Amino acid sequence: MSQIGAPRGRTCSRSPRSRTLRSVATLTSAVLAVAVLAGCSSTDEADEARAAAQDNAPATRDKVADGGTLRWAVDALPTTLNTFQADADGATSRIAGAVLPSLYTLDERGRPQRNPDYLESAQVVETEPKQVVLYKLNQQAVWSDGREIGAPDFVAQWRALSGRDTAYWTARNSGYERIEKIERGKNDLEVRVTFSKPYADWQSLFTPLYPKQVMGSPNSFNDGARTTLKATAGPFLLKAIDRKNGDVTLTRNPRWWGQSAKLDSMVLKAVARADRADALAAGTLDLAEIDRSTAERISLALRDARAGRSGAQAALAHGPGSSVTPSKALKSWALAHGSDEAKAEEVQAARVKNQKAIAAYATAQDTLAKYVVRKSLEPAYTQLSLNGESGPLADERVRRAVARAINRRELAESVLKPLGLPAEPPGSHLALAGQAAYADSSDALGNQDTEEARALLADAGWVPGGAARKPAEAGTKAGSEAEKKAAEQKAGEKAKAGEDGAKKEGAEKEGAEKEGAEKEGAEKDGAEKDGAKKEPAKDAAASTDAKKQAADTASDEGLYIVGDDKPGERRTAPAIGAAGPENGTDILAPAAAAARQSAALLARAEALDTGTGAGAQAAQTIARTDKGVAGAYAPRGTAAPVTAPEANKALGKDGKALSLRFVLPSGPGSEALRAVGDRIIRMLDAVGIRTEVTKVSDDSFFKDHVASGDYDLALYSWPASAFPATDARPIFAKPEPASDGSLLVEQNYSRVGTDRIDQLFDQAAGTLDEEEARELVRQADARIWAAAGSIPLYQRPQLVAAKADLVNAGAWGLAGPRYQDIGFKKPETSKGAERNR
Repeated sequence: MSQIGAPRGRTCSRSPRSRTLRSVATLTSAVLAVAVLAGCSSTDEADEARAAAQDNAPATRDKVADGGTLRWAVDALPTTLNTFQADADGATSRIAGAVLPSLYTLDERGRPQRNPDYLESAQVVETEPKQVVLYKLNQQAVWSDGREIGAPDFVAQWRALSGRDTAYWTARNSGYERIEKIERGKNDLEVRVTFSKPYADWQSLFTPLYPKQVMGSPNSFNDGARTTLKATAGPFLLKAIDRKNGDVTLTRNPRWWGQSAKLDSMVLKAVARADRADALAAGTLDLAEIDRSTAERISLALRDARAGRSGAQAALAHGPGSSVTPSKALKSWALAHGSDEAKAEEVQAARVKNQKAIAAYATAQDTLAKYVVRKSLEPAYTQLSLNGESGPLADERVRRAVARAINRRELAESVLKPLGLPAEPPGSHLALAGQAAYADSSDALGNQDTEEARALLADAGWVPGGAARKPAEAGTKAGSEAEKKAAEQKAGEKAKAGEDGAKKEGAEKEGAEKEGAEKEGAEKDGAEKDGAKKEPAKDAAASTDAKKQAADTASDEGLYIVGDDKPGERRTAPAIGAAGPENGTDILAPAAAAARQSAALLARAEALDTGTGAGAQAAQTIARTDKGVAGAYAPRGTAAPVTAPEANKALGKDGKALSLRFVLPSGPGSEALRAVGDRIIRMLDAVGIRTEVTKVSDDSFFKDHVASGDYDLALYSWPASAFPATDARPIFAKPEPASDGSLLVEQNYSRVGTDRIDQLFDQAAGTLDEEEARELVRQADARIWAAAGSIPLYQRPQLVAAKADLVNAGAWGLAGPRYQDIGFKKPETSKGAERNR
């Protein structure tokens, strides 16, 4: 099998203290990936082709044996069993899915579907004057203590999560704060929920649903549900948590009213991702998410088995014994039996060690041949986050330049193409390919364009040689100009004074003409001298005016103004910082002319908001007339980018080099992610952006750098959501200043946002028209692209090692597991016989 696996960047869950979270799955490792994020995407054929199918060995229930135990790897034991608390993680969510009610589950396209095991029906029955949803519960649905699931459980969960009682330590209350009241219908199985204002994502509520014994008091919510659950209601029960051995055991629920679980039990085993290859080789796991290297080793074992090669033969072919040639073996034997006792003892020990390694590798390969690798795309995408709070990236032109420098398709293909998975880069921050509201809005920013990136940087003042120009030099130059102007003004005043004096002297001499002829000659001589004085004074004044006018006019030397060319004229300008005309470079316009620039951005924004009308028509007209690519253009006045070698010089501004801090995780399993980072570094270097790479531990990466804002660039992943209007809002909400001067960012770790984006999210969450809500989400996404705070790179691949006979389990993609259907396939040689494990 070709290269398998992909970069395992951190998958971020909802922020621990966000006030608008629907689901919390805080992930503590840069190699961990969980949670379901799904937006809504379009149903056309192109989008369907971009989506990856499930790979979970589907089988009808009659083909699945009854009984057996599934050993399923998790990253760590859960610190809490309450998914609504800040430190809930992937294991918390997995347990909740198996033992608690989920009123809605996600299908293979990430769409919420009513779960008939708990709901007979749920629908909006009133919209005026208030939105009312009527839930009719399954009459057989009961908690493990025998009490029926009903209205009291809904009321308890609403009160705990509404945010009105601060004694509850909740991580989220999104949607619950919109509920005005909950009423019992004809009986406890009918629940009427009235909202104070319309809420589009009402299907996200009450999943999972906890019993009133957990939600009924702050103590039971805060502390009681951390280590145990007083009642459950799923196909499995929580039997035990063994923290010493790192196991959580779930057993079949005898009170379950739905289709009975096929497995007797599921054991969730805490196994670090770096240790999973050894655990699989030892045969202690049946199901585990894995990295690329482990997947490749399993594929190699399968290839050997199909070729009839045993583990021992494989060890000699490509294992520890592959380096032992006949000549080396003969030499080793001779030394081991030679007369040099010390050398013989050393060689004998090495031979024993090598034989043990060969035997261990052979056994491991034989075991790994019993597994298969199942693959799909995770409901999560990896992004490059750009911290816009301060530094160069606070300028949106620099953020857009970074985005335009990066070839997203190349990055996606490098990760996904070797797996045979769809390698299209994501076109949305809020939805994934294959879903109802998906739309590619990346044109709001534009595709990779090196020259446009350089033009944007030049417009922001970052130019080659700028690092060598100290701010003091500008001050000195300004001072010199001021001194020159002052000197010219002084000279003008002196000239004016001389002119006035000459006039006065002439008048006096006119009166002296009467005194005598002898003085007349003297007056003429004086008058001629006065005239000689006046003419230079006038010339000096005229020269001063010209100099003043020239001083008030900026020089165009070395600057190419986009759109300033006369028809048929191609200008040549010296490269910025060049010594003279001999270093001139042919300049081509990197962006649209200024007059069209403003109209283009306005038209694009309007077109993205509506998709129709004058804005869309204007955008199409501009697209036909502009030679550039749709997206972020440099405005009029931008110095044209220069070609090599000047273009490859580091950029600077006011004596400071353009350098960005790129933070990457350094732990095991993050090698492929760092490889993606290396590609990005090379792409940025091509446009003159330098990077300072900081490698930090996995534990420190998110907490101490991303969440705290101590970075410029960072790679991490966001899980998707079937309810983006609710779940994605805190990720892209405009940061607000706090009273203490800090910045409240919720989960917006790029710290880039706008009021309009917030408004669009609020409007989408407040409409009950599904198509209108999707369109508003798409408009919000287009503006998120334009803000360039985060750049989606690729949807993450999902690689799962599974025992070959395990069915209905593996890479689920956008869907959630159906726990009661997971099991081991019945042996084909003994039909009807159940597997005895």
